[in-house]
Order: sequence, then C-alpha cells, then structure tokens
Amino acid sequence: MPKKFTSETQKIGELGENIATRFLVKHGFSILDRNYTKKWGEIDIIAEKANKLYFIEVKSVSRETLNTFIPKSYNDSDERYQHRPEDNMHPWKLKRLSRTIQTYLLSQKIPLGHSPTGEADEKEWQVDLLVVYICQKEKRAKVKVVSDIIL
Repeated sequence: MPKKFTSETQKIGELGENIATRFLVKHGFSILDRNYTKKWGEIDIIAEKANKLYFIEVKSVSRETLNTFIPKSYNDSDERYQHRPEDNMHPWKLKRLSRTIQTYLLSQKIPLGHSPTGEADEKEWQVDLLVVYICQKEKRAKVKVVSDIIL
C-alpha cells in the first residue's frame, strides 16, 4: 500500500524523491526499490549502476526561487545558507541507515564476503545523498549529489 502524505513537508519530500528518481534514471541508474522500510530505518532509493549498488538518502527543500538555494560561494553570514539540507545527516541517522542497509543486503542474499575459493565475492555498494532544491512556483528543481557518504 503506498504511503499517504498529509503534511506539506511530507508532500515536498515525496516530490523530491520523485525528482531524484527521474534524475538517477536519466543518469543511467536502474531503480531497484524505493522507501525500503524497517522499524529501525528507511532507505529512500536503492539503485544500481555498473554492477554497483547505491543506497540513496534524499533531502528536499522548497523555496520561492531557485536563486535562494545554491550560492556561488558559501557565506556563513548569509542567513539563507545557514541551514543546508545535508546537515540533517546526523550520526544517529547514519547509524539507522547503516543497519537498514545491512538488513537489505542480507534479505536480498547479496554476498558480503568471500567465495569458498577465496576470491572476493562482495557486491560493491555506497551511500549517496541527493539534495533536491524545489521551486514549485517556477516548476523547476536542482539536484545536488553528495557521493560516497561514510557511515
């Protein structure tokens, strides 16, 4: 059963995930799963490209205009840039994400070790963050990729 999003924040989040999914497909990724949920965490998007798995966290934010999002140079004194969506990747969030990824890998029987012959049999994977900046008024969005987050 699909999720029901009621709050404006949840609707922006769902829109951001849809934009992120289209962005990934456009860049050659195959989407394997979305909103993989366990009681201890959720993975927004699970994708694959070149035989590598990508566990993708999506952070979405909406503003009046896209010009208020991405500065040419980061300026701490400008209040528009004091909160960045990627700052929401707290240590506890990363720990929950790590546990959920391990659960997914085990549930899909994805090799996590070496084969009996001693050869490396491990599936390569990484965690990425996609920040989706949404301007509903202009019906435009920008996607910022933060690659290979360390858990």
